[in-house]
Amino acid sequence: MKRALEITLISGENLRLNKKPVKNAVVAVRVEPGHECSTKPVPDRGTSPRWNENLIVDLPLHAGFITMEVKCKSSSGSYKVVGGAMVPVSDFAGDIGTPEGYMHFLSYRLRDSNGVQTDGIINISAKMAAPAPTYEVPRLQIGVPVGYQRKMMAAGGLAIEVPVCYAQPCRC
Repeated sequence: MKRALEITLISGENLRLNKKPVKNAVVAVRVEPGHECSTKPVPDRGTSPRWNENLIVDLPLHAGFITMEVKCKSSSGSYKVVGGAMVPVSDFAGDIGTPEGYMHFLSYRLRDSNGVQTDGIINISAKMAAPAPTYEVPRLQIGVPVGYQRKMMAAGGLAIEVPVCYAQPCRC
């Protein structure tokens, strides 16, 4: 079972790779291994790119974190990781007393591939696009169906009294 999560990747601050401003920055969002979606590249915005892009991802009920990686395009055409953040799902889902569809504005400091904090920050907003589905448990009816249709309608289709059979005494 999955829930829909709407993430708006707003902007980045002080994004640098090897102390140089980044070019063509994108943000890749990964909820599960192998399932990644990303923003469009922002051309030459220096250290503070603005994406303002909405992504809707399927969030499994068992998910604990969402991985966000800021990448920039190198001169060779490949993408290099500027930094990443592990976003706890509990930051925007499951708060008691929070109205459905509440928009959370969050900022996370990025870490490099070695886990060391960088000066980069990513600003996002997140909300659950649709509430988690609720299941109605079927109500069990106890009783034995009765024979005549009219009596069934009067009694709701169930016998009100159930005959009980007692065991015969043992004769040795």
